[in-house]
Amino acid sequence: MVGKVAFITGSAKNMGKAFALALARRGADVVIHHRKDTSEAAKTAAEIQSLGRRTLIVQGELTSVSVIEQIFAQILNTFGHIDIVINNAGVVLKKPMAQISEEEYDTLFAINAKVPFFIMKECAKHMADNGRVINIGTTLLAITTGEYSAYAGSKAPLEDFTRALAKEAGARGITVNTIAPGPIDTPFFYGQETKESIALFSSLSVANRLGNVKDIVPVVEFIASPESQWVTAQTLFVNGGVTSR
Repeated sequence: MVGKVAFITGSAKNMGKAFALALARRGADVVIHHRKDTSEAAKTAAEIQSLGRRTLIVQGELTSVSVIEQIFAQILNTFGHIDIVINNAGVVLKKPMAQISEEEYDTLFAINAKVPFFIMKECAKHMADNGRVINIGTTLLAITTGEYSAYAGSKAPLEDFTRALAKEAGARGITVNTIAPGPIDTPFFYGQETKESIALFSSLSVANRLGNVKDIVPVVEFIASPESQWVTAQTLFVNGGVTSR
C-alpha cells in the first residue's frame, strides 16, 4: 500500500479515523474529510504525519456534487492520483415509519445514498487503475426490523451502486465492495439507542457483545490491499454472527 493515496469521507473521528490510521500504517497517504470537525481533523492529520505519511484535510458538505468534484480536483492537484476511496460518512435515524418527516427522509437519502453515488462517479472518472472503492453499509440490510426504515433503506442502494461500478470499472483492475458492519461501539451507534436496545443488539452476536472498530479495520485493510483483487461486487457482513446472507 506504500505510495497509494486514500480518500476517506468522515475520517476526522470514530470509525473513519480508525480506517485512516490503519491505511497510513500500511504506507498510504491519506485525505481526511470532515464537515465541521476542524480540530478533530487536525489531530487525525498529526497522528498520520507522525507515521511518516502525507495528509490533506478537505472540508465540505458532500451533498453538493460541486463540492465532491472540487475535492477530487484538489486531491489530484496535491497527489496526482487517487487509489483508495472509502465512503464512510453517514447519518442514522431510528424512528417508526409513521413518524418520519419528508425532511428527515431527504436528509438520510442525500447523505447515505446520493453522496456515495456521486463519489463513485468521480472514482469512475479519476481513480487510478487497480484502485479500491469501499462503501460502508449496515448489517440492517439483512435484518427484518422496525424503526430503521429510512436508515437501512438509504443504505440499501449501496449494494446496487457497488455491483454496477464493479462491472463498469473491473477491466481497469478497480474493485468495488460494500462492507456492512453490525452495531459498533461508537458514538454513532449510541445516539439513538436505549439501554434495552443496546442489550438486545449485544446479545445477537455470538460473543454477546457489540462490535468494536478493531473488528472492522482488518477487513477494510484487506479489501483496500492488492491481495483482494478477486473480491469485487460483494457485500461483506462483518457483525459477529448477528446475521448472515
